[in-house]
Amino acid sequence: MDPSPGAATTRFVLDLGRALHQAGAPAHRLEEAMGSVCSRLGVEGRFFSTPTAIFAGFGPPEAARTAIVRVAPADVDLERLSDLDALAEQVVAGELSPGAGAVRIQEISSRPPRFGAAAEVIAFGIAACTATRLFGGGAREIAASGGAGMLIGALAVAARRLPGLARVLPTIAAVVAALLAEVLFGASGPAPVLLVTLGGLIVLLPGLTATVAMTELATGHLVSGSARLAGALTLFVQVGLGAAVGGRAGAHLHLLPDLGAVTPLPPLTEIAAVAAAPFGLLVLFRARPSDIAVLLPASGIAFASARAGASILGPELGVLGGALLLGVVANLFARLRRRPAALPILGGIMVLVPGGVGFRSVSSLLRRDVVAGVGTAFSMVLVAAALAGGLLLASLVVSPRRAL
Repeated sequence: MDPSPGAATTRFVLDLGRALHQAGAPAHRLEEAMGSVCSRLGVEGRFFSTPTAIFAGFGPPEAARTAIVRVAPADVDLERLSDLDALAEQVVAGELSPGAGAVRIQEISSRPPRFGAAAEVIAFGIAACTATRLFGGGAREIAASGGAGMLIGALAVAARRLPGLARVLPTIAAVVAALLAEVLFGASGPAPVLLVTLGGLIVLLPGLTATVAMTELATGHLVSGSARLAGALTLFVQVGLGAAVGGRAGAHLHLLPDLGAVTPLPPLTEIAAVAAAPFGLLVLFRARPSDIAVLLPASGIAFASARAGASILGPELGVLGGALLLGVVANLFARLRRRPAALPILGGIMVLVPGGVGFRSVSSLLRRDVVAGVGTAFSMVLVAAALAGGLLLASLVVSPRRAL
């Protein structure tokens, strides 16, 4: 290996790491991708990624050149992730020079979002409606949570232009969702209130973050995994506190009379919800429109396998089975289509992540129901660990042969 890599090569690797981090790549994937590029370019490199920084060393340890790249936690951008993966392949294959690759990375990173604010607001509404149905909500709860989700989506769009709002968005969003739910359904009991609140907040709940954190911990990335898990727990507390405030504020503002218990919907509507969810995820994860052909079957595979496994083995092992099958399919996709396995994985895993379980845990603790809160929190950890374990086992069954 080259003990003294050129400036163009090191710049390309560092820019690639920064761009992958901004596209939402977890620590184990990011480090593996940077290390793979260095190895194939004949450069000795070592990398250490955290949610807020990337540490890189080039050359032999006794004469290494080190660099620190400051980064910030970012949302998943599947289109950018796919483009960066393809670009890295072009550079290591010699089709592009590292210098030209670095220029291309800047072009990809500065590209404006494919979907506008209106599409994102609608996507929040779709996610809220589908989540509420999967949680067992009826038609009125689905409609209310869809409205709450779109309102929170508008707040999320505004928060990108207002840094002060971005810092308190989870709490404000929870206040809005819980207040709306209490005003509309407070007279009908806690079940519809919880469904509407949970559905409206589903996009902001850090279930995916907790699952990624468990995966990082399981792969030995203790600093990144611990930091990410702490961030997820903090966000759960922020959301739970906001929901408590909103619920108290709306406790005496009921607009509707007692509408009775939640009216169950036919089982076919659950299938429709699973089919609709990927259209919201397409926008929220910023994938290409054509990627719906990947997201849709991935969502169906994950949901069907998890439900089948849960009926036989219980919820936690059922989730593990669903994640295992999803991971195998995603790795086959990566091998055959030469695209990141993250695309089908994220498309399917979102119907399995334990965000709702975590929210119920915090809500129970805030009501001083410690036994229920701790028990629900333990269930969330088990589900997140099962998801991480299933995806890791899938790599043993079918290797993706790609870092991403």
